[in-house]
Amino acid sequence: MFPIDMKDKVVLITGGTQGIGLATALQFAQAGARLYLTYKWGSADMDQLNARFTALSAEKPVLLEADVSQAEDTDQLLAAIAKQEKKVDVFISNVGFAQRTMTLDEYKKKSLFKTLEYSTWPMIEYTRKIKALFGSYPGYVIGISSDGPDHFYPGYDFVAASKALLEFFSKYLSVHLFAEGSRVNVIRFGTVKTDSFAKIFGEEFFTFIKEQGIPEEMVLTPTECGKAVLALCSGLLDAMNGQIITVDKGMPFRDNLMMRYFSKQKS
Repeated sequence: MFPIDMKDKVVLITGGTQGIGLATALQFAQAGARLYLTYKWGSADMDQLNARFTALSAEKPVLLEADVSQAEDTDQLLAAIAKQEKKVDVFISNVGFAQRTMTLDEYKKKSLFKTLEYSTWPMIEYTRKIKALFGSYPGYVIGISSDGPDHFYPGYDFVAASKALLEFFSKYLSVHLFAEGSRVNVIRFGTVKTDSFAKIFGEEFFTFIKEQGIPEEMVLTPTECGKAVLALCSGLLDAMNGQIITVDKGMPFRDNLMMRYFSKQKS
């Protein structure tokens, strides 16, 4: 994919210190971008993170502690960026909150709203506040989704709902930003083996796909996801404004079989 030149481009990635967010940051760093990554308290090891960028001979990112659900944190981190930059060229809304709901009794309105606060609303809130502070919208606004709205994952109910709403809002956001020359897209990644995925579903998921004869190589890696985001924001991967883009390896999905498998495991 290189040489993709993102020199002098300012990139803001929420949840950029682990998983897909970090993998995306590393790709942009290799392309020469200046990076601002948000994280929540206790979720980032500064020395280990900086070592990842140093190993690539890339500029170290600016790490900003911020909870994307808190308006005050959002204001503070954007003000910190404004002290160094005149604009934000790319905004990647990556944070997701995985509230598991294994039974209908676990459906709580408060939990649903909390999931939306983390997984849906930040794309809108950050985009508006970037415009208010810098005078222009980012050239690219990218939301990170999953294939959860279309497929069954055990306990993924609220996350799937929040991602579906993220995709819905992105289409309308693209219309509002069209006159400004900004592009809005959501990338819907298939199954990605990250630490957060393992925490939600455990090794049972990989046991399931093995029993179904699906090679684990069909599962996306965070690095592959990061390359897709960079390709989209550099113009290498083209898309219509407002389009929801699916990136996967064509892994066949067995929703009903998966449901029976996990029900059996639980019993």
